[in-house]
Amino acid sequence: MAGWWPWLLGALLVLAAGAALVAVRRRPAGRDARPRPAPTRRTRPTGRTRPPAAPARSKAGAPAAVRPRPGEIWWADVPYEDGTGSKVRPCLVLRTGRYGMEVLKITSQDKSNRNDHIRIPTRAWDPGADHDSYLDLTDPIRVAPAAFADRAGTCEPRLWREVQILHDLRPGAGRRR
Repeated sequence: MAGWWPWLLGALLVLAAGAALVAVRRRPAGRDARPRPAPTRRTRPTGRTRPPAAPARSKAGAPAAVRPRPGEIWWADVPYEDGTGSKVRPCLVLRTGRYGMEVLKITSQDKSNRNDHIRIPTRAWDPGADHDSYLDLTDPIRVAPAAFADRAGTCEPRLWREVQILHDLRPGAGRRR
């Protein structure tokens, strides 16, 4: 009768080790043992809606047959100036290059009282817009090719000439980097 105790004790040890292994695998990685909230999907603020989804993409991220070109307006995931994140927004492509595109941000916020913004007609490339937007003329921002989602349209020729003069864009300058 005394021979069954070692077997019972061994079985209990195996069960305890299995339970401990399962508990360790379920714990989050790193020093923080508290469960983390589920990741949230980054969304644009309320207001105008984003254009329909883009066609199939190339390895560089832009649609297979279409790449951003200077003078075009695109929806892209543009990084914040302080590097803390990004926002999907329309932008004007200034230059294209191997390591990304230089763009100017477009905002729907009224910036008419500022010298570093210029009104840009919106309805031609965003039919759902109920007012014009403003082009931020300050320093361009470099955006990775994979961040470009949808081509919205082209900049008005008169406005594009003004931007070219302000940012010293000469013919052929869009491919120099």
